[in-house]
Amino acid sequence: MLSLARLLESEAAMPPSRTRLRQHIPEPLLDSIISEMESMNSASLSSSQLAKFLELLAEEREASQLHTDRLSLVWSGPNPGHSLSRDTSVVVKELFNEAKKSLLIASYAIDQGEKATALFGDLAARMDRDPKLEVQCFLNIRRKPKDERPNAILTREFSDLFRRVIWPGKRLPEVFYDPRSLEIGGLTRACLHAKCIVVDDRKAFLSSANFTEAAQNRNIEAGVVIEDTLLAKTLKSQFQTLLDQSLLQRLAGL
Repeated sequence: MLSLARLLESEAAMPPSRTRLRQHIPEPLLDSIISEMESMNSASLSSSQLAKFLELLAEEREASQLHTDRLSLVWSGPNPGHSLSRDTSVVVKELFNEAKKSLLIASYAIDQGEKATALFGDLAARMDRDPKLEVQCFLNIRRKPKDERPNAILTREFSDLFRRVIWPGKRLPEVFYDPRSLEIGGLTRACLHAKCIVVDDRKAFLSSANFTEAAQNRNIEAGVVIEDTLLAKTLKSQFQTLLDQSLLQRLAGL
């Protein structure tokens, strides 16, 4: 489009010759575009005016494409062959690998054992090698029905569980939880249900998928990766504000 605009700027005649236009316009479109240019010429639209219009249109399309390139649809489960989405499990691994300084992970459910090792193994190994990489995990701790034991017991059990069968590395991430999930009774109880990742305060991943093998490979889940510093910082700030206000708490023992 820009090359056509440059041609029109250099041409006094409107429309330019078919030979000149053929260098910038696909052959199947040539006749229709020449016809439109002839109509514009009859309406006293000069070649320089049309060139300016094409330049503005090209700039708008370029800006729109840059915005589109910063968004990626992410999908779990059956995927039609024509889909432009990317697999959740692949995207999550890539985001883990991209993190250089900080990584925020939030999930309602999380795998254990071999499945947890498959998901977090490479990230845990990087944490062990690189003391500058900081990882925060915001996780839901669930009180089972009819379990009325004190919160301290439930959080200690989850801390032990995290060490034994969830995190496969030696250096542990910071783990935070919503204490309302442990309240007894249904009137004020709530859960930490967010599923997201923030990478180095520059890229965010929002998804319906938990950090489990089923959610990232088999369930039908949808999400989006957004490369936007303001959004990434704002999302991370939401969690930090809840920490500052003691609405979220750090899990003791990790």
